[in-house]
Amino acid sequence: MMIKKHPLQEEFPEFEDKINQLKVEDEYFKNLFDDYDEVDHEIYRIESETEPASDETTNQLHIKRMRLKDEIYRILKES
Repeated sequence: MMIKKHPLQEEFPEFEDKINQLKVEDEYFKNLFDDYDEVDHEIYRIESETEPASDETTNQLHIKRMRLKDEIYRILKES
């Protein structure tokens, strides 16, 4: 299995311009974006075995990333 990051611009390529715009104009969106990026990076470090973590921690991070991604997608669709 190839371990890779999941940047939002790759997850939602059709919204790349909107993502860049909202990061500048919307503080709430910027915070969500930053949180997502941080969680995604943490998952990447764990899965690439750079940083040890329990399965429970890893699962919780995956759930958090999914919830952030869902909220970000909702905002992108509505704006």
